[in-house]
Amino acid sequence: MKTIAFILITLISGAIAGTILGLINQLLVEPYIDQATEIEVQNTVASGEPVDLDELVQYRLWQKGGEIVAGTIFGTSISALFGIVYAYSRDSLPGSNNKRKGLILAGIMFFVIFLIPVLKYPANPPAVGDPGTFEYRASLYIGMLVVSGFTALGVAILYRSLGQTRRESRKIIVPAIYAVTIALAFAVLPENPDEITISSDLLMNFRIVTTIAMGVFWGALGILLGSFWDVVKPHETRTPKLRTV
Repeated sequence: MKTIAFILITLISGAIAGTILGLINQLLVEPYIDQATEIEVQNTVASGEPVDLDELVQYRLWQKGGEIVAGTIFGTSISALFGIVYAYSRDSLPGSNNKRKGLILAGIMFFVIFLIPVLKYPANPPAVGDPGTFEYRASLYIGMLVVSGFTALGVAILYRSLGQTRRESRKIIVPAIYAVTIALAFAVLPENPDEITISSDLLMNFRIVTTIAMGVFWGALGILLGSFWDVVKPHETRTPKLRTV
């Protein structure tokens, strides 16, 4: 393995995919956050509490200004994990080239790391929810993420350990183990404690565009890493040539 080349293409892929995510968030997600913030301000004013609009406007401008940078940092950090998993599982992934292999792995990780936890604990705009329950809600989400991630890791190891001789049985047993474990987690873990105070249309639209943005991010990450891998071929090592006398 060409270590430096592997690290470079992994981080560059993540940085580009994260920048794309930041741009998509600016275009699709931020307008819904603005709407949710306006509703929160109206509710606060109606309750008789003061609202510093100038401070709020400055804060939102700061958030939007850092959106792309935050996306780039997020993409780089996620790509470190994605690159390691891809390097370890590349030979086992289906696909005729690294772009397809990368896209398939990205789809799997999108499903395991993002979609499953979000189905249990859907994303809400920042203005929605009691600030006092933030840590509790975050711990619930992380708990679901850990269950999904480690279960997927366990079944992947089991899948490889069963070998080619049990190809048909492992195609049934391994997904069934993951599905049962996730179903139990959905049943056992508590629900989100916060009451939803915005319209269902706004909330649903926010969740849809957030999912679309993350789907594009993971797809871009998989295609980019696979494309760079095809060009750089970090898995290939040069065989020293024998000198002839």
